[in-house]
Amino acid sequence: MSDTPEDPKPETPKEARAAEAAAIRRRWITLGEGVAVLAVSISAITLYLNWSDKRDERADKAAESRKASSRAGALVLNAQAVKDDRITLRPADPDQIVQSQTILFPRTLGIDPVETTGDPRIEAGWFADALKKARAKAKLPDDSVGDERLPVAITTRFVVGGDTHDNIALYDIGYGIAGRWIAGHSLSLRGLSRVEKLSADGAQARIDARWARLTSK
Repeated sequence: MSDTPEDPKPETPKEARAAEAAAIRRRWITLGEGVAVLAVSISAITLYLNWSDKRDERADKAAESRKASSRAGALVLNAQAVKDDRITLRPADPDQIVQSQTILFPRTLGIDPVETTGDPRIEAGWFADALKKARAKAKLPDDSVGDERLPVAITTRFVVGGDTHDNIALYDIGYGIAGRWIAGHSLSLRGLSRVEKLSADGAQARIDARWARLTSK
């Protein structure tokens, strides 16, 4: 007896067609799975890009909002009108509406802070006599040559865009003085100049230091 294995039975045409059809189905299934994976990947990438764009847009809007709020809260007072005894004040930004102000003077003048409501201004009558005495004590000239300066801290509460803000800054009141001590002096207001932003805690010390420097010349 021979140990040689028998040759496999050849496939019939029907079996061959069935095998080919199964192979085609497997290829289609594999291709379909690839397309599905690609579709899911594209969808995930699209979702991520949309989320990233919206995140960046929200960040840009938040940054712009912070900038707008910072700009709105930055107050600069200008002298709208100046007379000898009165300076009418207005914000440089016309959208800012002043509600009230507190004006703080150098301690050496010995006068209380002045508060105004709805009419931002500086009046010579608030400090003229005290200023003349302080100048005499500091041995300053009877007549000013050019503009003299009186440092003050102005705290302003104002509204812009429906929001209320508080701002405190150091300003110099420009003034002129003329006359003799026996005959009396006349004080004329010249204008207002912003020096720097202040904190509420350090305002008085900063005013006093600036007054000391201005009167030591």
